[in-house]
Amino acid sequence: MSDRPTRDLPTPEVVLVVVAHPDDAEFQAGATLAKWSRAGTRVHHLVLTDGSKGTWDRHADVEALVARRQEEQRAARRELGATGEVVFLGEVDGELGTGAELRGRVAEVIRRLRPTVVLGHDPWKRYRLHPDHRAAGVLCVDGIVAARDPFFHPELLRAGLEPHRPEALLLFEPDEVNHVEVVDEEDLDAKLRALEAHESQFETTHLYKLDGEPDGEDPLAGFRARERQRLLDAARGLGIDGMVEAFHLERDQL
Repeated sequence: MSDRPTRDLPTPEVVLVVVAHPDDAEFQAGATLAKWSRAGTRVHHLVLTDGSKGTWDRHADVEALVARRQEEQRAARRELGATGEVVFLGEVDGELGTGAELRGRVAEVIRRLRPTVVLGHDPWKRYRLHPDHRAAGVLCVDGIVAARDPFFHPELLRAGLEPHRPEALLLFEPDEVNHVEVVDEEDLDAKLRALEAHESQFETTHLYKLDGEPDGEDPLAGFRARERQRLLDAARGLGIDGMVEAFHLERDQL
């Protein structure tokens, strides 16, 4: 890991964040997306799965949950101040693949939206358990290659979608940090509001500790404090004052 990560890309014109599930973008890059949105970036979301396993209630109405999670993602986008599209591929939660057909669908979105910067899961992170996060990282990287090279998916050219090459790729939850985006309290506040828009998740990830036990008298306050501490800890671990979201930045291979 670099001892001196780079800081703060120039404000991009267009951003696409590619994630496995609703709420992944907000957890991993919400403050950065809020910062850029406030500066005039057009931020788009591409959500690959339907989020249908995002409950602990075995009697839940799955179709209703899928629809609810889409609305929550749109609400989260608004809380971030993002003005771009939210695109849902609708693959089954927990069963995301990495084949050529899905790669082509990701490449189609990249060519159509033409982002300056793409963000996604790090597919090379060691000891990553969730299969969708691994697969989403692969699809993001492979989709960038397919979007930039004209002989991948010729049907895209026939549809009038010209190749597109982003200027930078930021991988979140990175195996190796080499870049940070410095964020402030306003960015954190937008991130928290966006996370709180995912109301269906309050019974699972949002209000519970890693050991599954609820926090004390005010679990929402505990959730907010933990998310703030994550950004402080990320900065402190790199010898930086304040709060950061950490990434692996790739430019040379794009």
